[in-house]
Amino acid sequence: MTTRTLLVEDDGAIATVIRTALADEGLGVDVCDTIVRRDELLAERSYDVMLTDVMLLDGDGIETLGNVQDRYPDLPIIILSAQNTLDTAVRATSRGAFEYFPKPFDLDELVRATLQAAASNRQSSNLPDEGHEGLPLIGRSQPMQEVFRLITRVLHNDLSVLVLGESGTGKELVAEAIHQLGNRKDGPFVAVNAAAIPRELIESELFGHERGAFTGATARNIGKFEQANGGTLFLDEIGDMPAEAQTRLLRALQSGSIRRVGGNEEIAVNVRIVAATNRDLAPMIASGAFREDLYYRLNVVPIKLPALRDRADDIEALAKHFLHRAASEGLPMRALSDEAARILSRQTWRGNVRELQNFIYRAALLAREDDIDVDTVSQLLDELPDDTDGTTGDDIAAVITQWLNRADISDGQLYHTALAEFERPLFEHVLKSTGGNQLKASQMLGINRNTLRKRLGELDIQADQFSRG
Repeated sequence: MTTRTLLVEDDGAIATVIRTALADEGLGVDVCDTIVRRDELLAERSYDVMLTDVMLLDGDGIETLGNVQDRYPDLPIIILSAQNTLDTAVRATSRGAFEYFPKPFDLDELVRATLQAAASNRQSSNLPDEGHEGLPLIGRSQPMQEVFRLITRVLHNDLSVLVLGESGTGKELVAEAIHQLGNRKDGPFVAVNAAAIPRELIESELFGHERGAFTGATARNIGKFEQANGGTLFLDEIGDMPAEAQTRLLRALQSGSIRRVGGNEEIAVNVRIVAATNRDLAPMIASGAFREDLYYRLNVVPIKLPALRDRADDIEALAKHFLHRAASEGLPMRALSDEAARILSRQTWRGNVRELQNFIYRAALLAREDDIDVDTVSQLLDELPDDTDGTTGDDIAAVITQWLNRADISDGQLYHTALAEFERPLFEHVLKSTGGNQLKASQMLGINRNTLRKRLGELDIQADQFSRG
């Protein structure tokens, strides 16, 4: 029997491409471009799957899905949208969409999803119908669309999520979105930064302690696990957690219970874990600095946040968002000129979204006109440190000392762990300088080319990503 597909798309070129690709797989495809005609076709014949755009000639394709689902509850629906925001992705999944594809999409992936949808029952979703425009996760770029899709896929389960990305990319925002939009939104959201807690106190911070458990423990303390019971526990900078705390954390995740420091009672806890790190855990696992079994327990669903330099198309939208936020916090309301936006989009932004936000706030405060123009942006950019300027040997030594103060010095792997930690930025800097040329990079570093190639493989650094051509 031929699989019947209904495609609701008002862009003729896109409709032709999709129809041809589906027909090549043996699917029968009917195409229409309005909600009215969609409903007529659904009443006239049975379909195995429906693909629909969001903004159609006569209305919003998502908002009118309720009527379709009431009449055809077993019909899988795939949403296509050029409105590539987290809100659109959430609205799609909240209406029970089988899959959501932002435009531009991978055509082969769309075909596979259509075939899968046609052969399966539509999966329902219980997310309340409400808007989420206030969430500060913004991005129409392809890397951010993949982030949005992954977020929507973990909203209705309690799988552990590991958010990866450089500092300032918004890892905590992802954790908050998963909590606020998911089935634990009525429970508490508790965040703890493993790097900010002294190693001797981190177990007490996570699991609590009983009175008299140690010197200074004058009263019982309820830890983060108990505080997050029924909700979400966000473990930031998980790569900085000491080894002994990793062991207790793994036990808590495996057993679903914790024991306060100095206590004997096993306390059941029901929490969803979202962890985050800006570190590469693979070499830490190899050196024994991070438990491999804990890594697999946390890394059930990895979400990799792109650096801002890898999503330059989003910079203008982010800048305008921060201008509105600055105005809501008492700063003057400013507009951003087109040329100023183009200049911002060409910057590297080593501090990622956090650095851009601080820059926009400063521009809103210091601009002399209502518009933030090229002169204002250029002047403020000149005040930013260059990639190679402003860092002294003393600064580097201070950073290393700070890292060593947090490191586990008792496992006999400090040398190898430190090398793994400091080699990555060194290699990436040199490869960037040489445009990904490994021969030149090895000469600059003063090491054998085969040695460099081996270490790049061990650190999972792709030299060709630094190529200028």
